[in-house]
Amino acid sequence: MNIDAIVDFAASTPAAERYTPAQEKVLAGQPAQTVYNHYSSPCAQFHAGVWEGECGKWLVNYTEHEYCEITQGVSVIRDTDGNARTVRAGDRFVIPAGFRGSWEVLEACRKVYVLFEAREQ
Repeated sequence: MNIDAIVDFAASTPAAERYTPAQEKVLAGQPAQTVYNHYSSPCAQFHAGVWEGECGKWLVNYTEHEYCEITQGVSVIRDTDGNARTVRAGDRFVIPAGFRGSWEVLEACRKVYVLFEAREQ
């Protein structure tokens, strides 16, 4: 493998994948989302890219470990007990596989993500 295998997000132009969460998961608003997946490993367990979300709230159930770096906007992440964490531009954090709760975008949000899909044991 040579230097050309390095993926430069600034030079990469992946197709936009636009979607909304399944209707039964939407709790408020019309949370349209877009993913620009810049890289997926050959084993399809590791992915990296950019996610954008519009205002709204939906249920989440993480089957992957995800590193997030918020580059724009404000969101609130809540667990199933109602505990909340507000994240905004500049925040960096990991959501472990198994996390359940909700994600609410208060101001259009953009994040760089790196995720690793957990395999069932």
